[in-house]
Amino acid sequence: MTGYLPKEVQDGLDQARKAALKKSSRLRVRAGDDVYHVLKAWEDGFALDAEFAAHLRGRVALYDGTRLISHCLIIAAEEDGDEMRFEYKRMTEATDTQPLDFYRAPDAPVALIGSK
Repeated sequence: MTGYLPKEVQDGLDQARKAALKKSSRLRVRAGDDVYHVLKAWEDGFALDAEFAAHLRGRVALYDGTRLISHCLIIAAEEDGDEMRFEYKRMTEATDTQPLDFYRAPDAPVALIGSK
């Protein structure tokens, strides 16, 4: 048995694999108005389709579906076949509240009650 597949069959298999990775992952990267599907993700980086995102770098936003996860500063690390791998230079987690510029004691009052 040989390990050879015709080019058309191999291309079809590669396209099906990419489509399955895009469907299975909810992670998206947004750079300006452009949105890219994350094919793979790991602790200090992620991979995108090299055909569409080979030029990507700088500040991006990472989403899980429609929920913002973090703001990231990324660099292109390497191209691996049809995937472009990116690494985080900096990653800032997104929060639902504004950061405070002072210390709030845990037992501090929530509001003031006026006297009559």
